[in-house]
Amino acid sequence: MILVDTSVWIDYLSGVHSTHADSLDSGIIEGTVAMGDLIFLEILQGIRDDREYRTTKQTLLTLDRVEMFGPGMPEKCAENYRSLRKKGITIRKTTDVIIATFCIEQRMPLLFTDRDFIPFVDHLGLLSVLPET
Repeated sequence: MILVDTSVWIDYLSGVHSTHADSLDSGIIEGTVAMGDLIFLEILQGIRDDREYRTTKQTLLTLDRVEMFGPGMPEKCAENYRSLRKKGITIRKTTDVIIATFCIEQRMPLLFTDRDFIPFVDHLGLLSVLPET
């Protein structure tokens, strides 16, 4: 299974053609994409149209769901954030720290376009899904 960051989902749901969106599409077809509860929240809260909200929600609920911020995660997230800060790297969003830490802990690859995940790959062992080009 892989997790897909909101940055890729937004492009995919908006019909943007990219290697990342194509990789997501392939993962959905193959049944290898899991939906994190935090990512589910980020996607849904960004939808303004009620009809699109209902349709997207129903579609995303068909994916395997994972709880990302369970017991022990606050401490692990703080440790990862602090580790990167000691290297002079500041992660802009707490949600990215949670997503990256969850994937690191679960050894679950992440498909992303958001540059804030790169330090987690470079320094903390986050597995990145690299789209086929």
